[in-house]
Amino acid sequence: MLANKQLLPWACAVLLAAQASFCFGADATRGRQLYESRCIGCHSIEDNRAGPAHKGVFGRKAGLAKGFDYSPAVKSSRIIWNERTLDRWLTNPEATIPGNKMGFAVPDSKDRADIIEYLRTAK
Repeated sequence: MLANKQLLPWACAVLLAAQASFCFGADATRGRQLYESRCIGCHSIEDNRAGPAHKGVFGRKAGLAKGFDYSPAVKSSRIIWNERTLDRWLTNPEATIPGNKMGFAVPDSKDRADIIEYLRTAK
């Protein structure tokens, strides 16, 4: 039991470092440019289009953007959007939530990090 209590601060430090390293170097300005060139055809920060609006996506449960008609798969998922889940989603949406409607991925990790950083700032 004592060993577990001693490991807890280290585990927390590792998790915080991992989150910080994900964001380190992520460029919201570049992310906005990428978003506007790749995502804007289906998405908007403010409005639902073919895809849901992204304003306030961080911390939101998947499938809850007001007024958007989500697939049953996304509605029933238990995903809460954060850096990790957005990165996984943008890498491979079908593997993340099988049966979703999004047919687009962002294969480059730097591009994903920058887009995610932009979405974090779009409140």
